[in-house]
Amino acid sequence: MSNKNAVRKRGSRAVAQARGTGGSRVAIIAGVVVVLVLAVVVVGAVVIAGKNRDTTAESGDIPALTSAAAAVPVALEEQSGTVVVGKGGAKATIDVYEDFLCPICGQFESAYGPKIADALTAGTLKVRYHVVNLLDSKSTPPGYSLLSANAALSVAKNNPAKFADFHDSLFSAQPREGGPGYTADQIVALGKDLQVGGTYEQDVRNGAFDATVKAAYQKAGSDPALQQTQGGQSYFGTPTVASGGKVLDLNDPNWLTALIGG
Repeated sequence: MSNKNAVRKRGSRAVAQARGTGGSRVAIIAGVVVVLVLAVVVVGAVVIAGKNRDTTAESGDIPALTSAAAAVPVALEEQSGTVVVGKGGAKATIDVYEDFLCPICGQFESAYGPKIADALTAGTLKVRYHVVNLLDSKSTPPGYSLLSANAALSVAKNNPAKFADFHDSLFSAQPREGGPGYTADQIVALGKDLQVGGTYEQDVRNGAFDATVKAAYQKAGSDPALQQTQGGQSYFGTPTVASGGKVLDLNDPNWLTALIGG
């Protein structure tokens, strides 16, 4: 876990540069390509067991990562599809909008995931996770973004303590955008490996939270407070992190420290 955290910390500058383009999602990804060429070691370390992302997605082997962090309260707000993680009385609350297929979200988690986890454990931060299906058409076949988001909400419903493990497992062995995402069978198998239990398998196969995920994405996409601007046009992208009704500048590597201190 410590080696993984060290790699994630080295990736913070890559995320800041990628987000710092301030452009459309296409421009952001183009920036990441340049960064990845210069930081291939970081990317290699993110892929579990030395597997490339396509091989991992096709093999059916999703590493079931488990967290050694102290227990942190997790609750699902079923109506809005928001997963609330953190202790009462936290100094700051952030809303994190992510898509499990989004490569920039993967970079964000690689860079800031350990810092967020530390703040959650310390009780200084509360996180409201919004998993959306922004890139639903960008997997082959389409639909992985919705499938994985639906499954994440089911984990939060059936076994909240396993949400962080599920979330980290999918991002640490993230499929490539444009390639095959994980299948329902693979997502079910991951839940079994993590011992989620309850109605998880039925929820995954029946799309129990599909409508909730779609509604949450539509709401976020039309929320003026979550929009960014490029060339005079507004857009909603992932990852987006907001606090106090304002989108935070992830180009600033100290954005989290500025919120919680330390």
